[in-house]
Amino acid sequence: MPRTDLVLADPRLAPAVEALGRDLVKSAVVAAQQRAREGLIAPTGVVDAVLAALPAGASSLQPVLNATGVVVHTNLGRAPLSAAAVAAVVDAAGCTDVEFDLATGKRARRGRGVLAALAAAVPDAGDVHVVNNNAAALLLCAMVLAPGREIVISRGELVEIGDGFRIPELLASTGARLREVGTTNRTHLRDYADAIGPDTGFVLRVHPSNFRVTGFTGAPGAAELAGLGVPLVVDIGSGLLAPHPLLPDEPDAASALRAGAAVVTASGDKLLGGPQAGLLLGDADVVHRLRRHPAARALRVDKLTLAALEATLAGPPTPVARALGADVADLRARASALARDLVARGVDAEAVPGGAAVGGGGAPGVELPSAAVGLPERYAAALRGGRPPVVGRVERGRCLLDLRTVDPADDDRLREAVLRCG
Repeated sequence: MPRTDLVLADPRLAPAVEALGRDLVKSAVVAAQQRAREGLIAPTGVVDAVLAALPAGASSLQPVLNATGVVVHTNLGRAPLSAAAVAAVVDAAGCTDVEFDLATGKRARRGRGVLAALAAAVPDAGDVHVVNNNAAALLLCAMVLAPGREIVISRGELVEIGDGFRIPELLASTGARLREVGTTNRTHLRDYADAIGPDTGFVLRVHPSNFRVTGFTGAPGAAELAGLGVPLVVDIGSGLLAPHPLLPDEPDAASALRAGAAVVTASGDKLLGGPQAGLLLGDADVVHRLRRHPAARALRVDKLTLAALEATLAGPPTPVARALGADVADLRARASALARDLVARGVDAEAVPGGAAVGGGGAPGVELPSAAVGLPERYAAALRGGRPPVVGRVERGRCLLDLRTVDPADDDRLREAVLRCG
């Protein structure tokens, strides 16, 4: 059995030690030696076994190809960053002028670049602020605008989202009291008006993520709620800053502000297509109070998020934007070409129509026409276990690889991943 120190000194492992660290590689060596002792591999194959077992990076997170057809897939990290945002993160990973003015040599305002980019993207906002996610943005609103007071909210908007997270419990944790009005399917302006009193901190409107109530429904618009004489906070959730032609029913920040909202909260890693962040946009005096609250320090974002968000706002179209705007004819042509290539290599593949989704709580119920490559169901698990892992979806006994969520530049990688599973 080769000694551990000799295996670690093997030149073939030098790049891995440099990239992953000696401790991680040593653990892989010890595991390979144990396999050799058990007769599972030959002692001469220890180095090869180590190389095969080592992860691609020092992090346990694995990059995957999203072929689910869900554009903003929460379980896959929501929005994939643009190349510009990735480059900005890399540049910001070392020392950076995040709070330093290079011209004067003095301290500067943190995040000034991203705040300017966000203000330019939403000119209807008097001021803007960024925290670490949309839940934090709502939390800060409750702490600043309704400490020990009431938040008026429709019963139909007391939502629960992923992992059992509930908006009512978040708000109640700040010490604010919820004043529920209306019913699950219908809430009238008079319901809000009757509930408003001296203890009202603000009226809250929440985008009902991940579900849609249809039929005999009704709710007042933001402009009506803004006229009730108390601040209106609108949680649009999905991060759409302006109206989108493909998603006419999705709430957006600009429209809510024009309707009179004092504050709009949104996510940075959904339809905006950036990193996880919570956006606060609204009246200058209100946003100033939010920024100066002591809890704002605990909720602030780091330099990597600031860099990625600024590049998302000021840079080229994001992968989310490209996926939403993908031409269906192009998707069908790609699916047909991939299927033909796979069939020629002996794979049971076919090009099939598909229906993609926005995901991430955005545009619930909206189906985006798409195209997919259909494979036998057994490919689903095999593809997830490959390198890179490919995540599709299973429908009617077939594994579907939906191309709306696959960058065209990754088609070759997708083809090779399927062939390796054959």
